[in-house]
Amino acid sequence: MVVTKTLRAAAGWLELGLADEALYELQALPAEVQRLRAALELKLAAQMDREQWNAASETARLLCLKAEDVPEFFLRAAFCLHETGDTLAACNQLLRGPKELFEMAIFHYNLACYLWTLGEGPRARSHLKQAIEMDEEFLETARKDRDLVGIGAL
Repeated sequence: MVVTKTLRAAAGWLELGLADEALYELQALPAEVQRLRAALELKLAAQMDREQWNAASETARLLCLKAEDVPEFFLRAAFCLHETGDTLAACNQLLRGPKELFEMAIFHYNLACYLWTLGEGPRARSHLKQAIEMDEEFLETARKDRDLVGIGAL
């Protein structure tokens, strides 16, 4: 009961935009509870909100291990790694995800960003084209994305 209340409290703090308070709530949980998926998901959201990229990448990695079939965890893990500056690890993390990822426009878009950052122009353009074909909204997003500066005409 106390665990459920604490998790709800942490979620409530996150909804209010108070990630520090959410992390404080989660730290009060017993260690074994902190490793549960629900707690890790809240922790990851709070860490990402606080731009604690190193800690968030570790939390996301744990979530990927716990739920290998959840594409969103691989997207978040890769994003966090990219934000730490380890873009090659971000690519590798993304490519290790479940097959459903390959059917998602955001997968192709993020991979394009990472590949462009790594100097893999042709591959980056190919994935960006795929993302835009799957979801036209990525065209406008790409025009403003700092990771895609210089990629050329969209």
